[in-house]
Amino acid sequence: MNKRINISSQAKWEDIVGYSRAIRIGNIIEVAGTTAVDENGQVVGPGDPAEQTRFILSKIEKALTAAGASLKDVVRTRMFVTNISDWEAIGRVHGLYFKDIKPAATMVEVKSLISPELSVKIEVSAIIID
Repeated sequence: MNKRINISSQAKWEDIVGYSRAIRIGNIIEVAGTTAVDENGQVVGPGDPAEQTRFILSKIEKALTAAGASLKDVVRTRMFVTNISDWEAIGRVHGLYFKDIKPAATMVEVKSLISPELSVKIEVSAIIID
């Protein structure tokens, strides 16, 4: 039987909005859209999409670890960016984390994120293969 495990980051928004940082059911892990907001609610790297991407992927890696997975288990990434012209800076950081893993990846431009200082939001799907 596959039980559901909710992984929390303890962000105040999780209870307000009703979501978890990540969910694991069996060998599948879904990590929610993640932004460059630290544990104090401050935006990391305003105006620097590469720095935001580094911070986000680090947060995602922690969520995966809490779920019993790692970046090597990621099969898909979805990147939402507020300026598609930043694709190369964001993509280069993505490549540093995933160059040997090479998950399926999508990057789309969105009108805005929850704060105007945020440039990037990333979510991932992972599958643990024993």
